[in-house]
Amino acid sequence: MRSASLPNTDYHDWKQLLEDAQVRDGRLHDARHTAGTVLMLLGVPDRVIDQIMGWEPGGAARMRARYLHVPDALLKEVAQKIGKAIWGTSETGPMDKDQDNGA
Repeated sequence: MRSASLPNTDYHDWKQLLEDAQVRDGRLHDARHTAGTVLMLLGVPDRVIDQIMGWEPGGAARMRARYLHVPDALLKEVAQKIGKAIWGTSETGPMDKDQDNGA
């Protein structure tokens, strides 16, 4: 690893890490987006994501909106759960508002 006093140390270390791992080239900044999205997909609470990513409490929601990318498959899954809760299935009908259907 290079000296922390050089302004582009993290860039060179990142490039070396990618080369050593034999993975495709990518920007270090893109890894932050990936890290935030993976934390979200793992169900990590927002406050924990904020701390891991180093986001200040006042601007954390704005940063989550910028960094976390919700995959289309997850949006579809949530839409199906909402549809099931509202309209039910042909066998069950709509979910009773007082019933916990595990949704």
